[in-house]
Amino acid sequence: MDNAIYAALTRQSGLMREMRSVANNIANANTTGFRREGVVFSEYMVSLDRRGETLAMANAHGRMIDQRPGDMTLTNGRFDLAIDGKGFFMVQTPQGNRLTRAGAFMTNAEGELVNPDGYQLLDDGQAPVVIPAGVRDIGIGMDGTISADGTPVGRVGIFAVTDQSRLQHVAGTLFDPGDAAEPLDDAVLRQGFLEGSNVDPVLEIARMIEVQRAYQLGQSFLDQEDQRIRQAITILTR
Repeated sequence: MDNAIYAALTRQSGLMREMRSVANNIANANTTGFRREGVVFSEYMVSLDRRGETLAMANAHGRMIDQRPGDMTLTNGRFDLAIDGKGFFMVQTPQGNRLTRAGAFMTNAEGELVNPDGYQLLDDGQAPVVIPAGVRDIGIGMDGTISADGTPVGRVGIFAVTDQSRLQHVAGTLFDPGDAAEPLDDAVLRQGFLEGSNVDPVLEIARMIEVQRAYQLGQSFLDQEDQRIRQAITILTR
């Protein structure tokens, strides 16, 4: 296969990944705590022969997670929480602890705070947050301290990622921090609020159009190269 086709195919593959990323962003424009993602393009060189000649190829395996905050919405839900600034909640899943900005929680039968998927919210010591039975008034301070009828009973854990390159999107609003998460002492928590998605649908649709046009241009080039090769083979085999 001609080297130009190899280079074009790697670019097309990267554009397909970016299109899937943009489509996922648009689909989650109204998802609580969702973080916009993008694809990072880079260039790498492939050796062609022993003389040192190389071919530039496109690499689009990297992902960028947009950490800008989303808009906060007042819900007055006593277990609806939003982080004002940096940081993540940590929840316990069967695959391990995961980070999230989605702060819609509720209590389960054991009194633990859980998200809609049933994953336990963790405190700053990475233990499940438990609300005592029979309490009438629950308050959650800006530092995450939980008070039941005026008595402190725990603290919601807010965690920072020490190495952003290790933060991996695994599903929905969940992220795997690897071993790069630690408690954040100066986080600000808002009770009765939820943070929305940070996706701007208008910008994402504009980006989708750009990616689609770039893909069509690349496909046109591949079609022309295919036709050129076919014509060359026809001429040489006459």
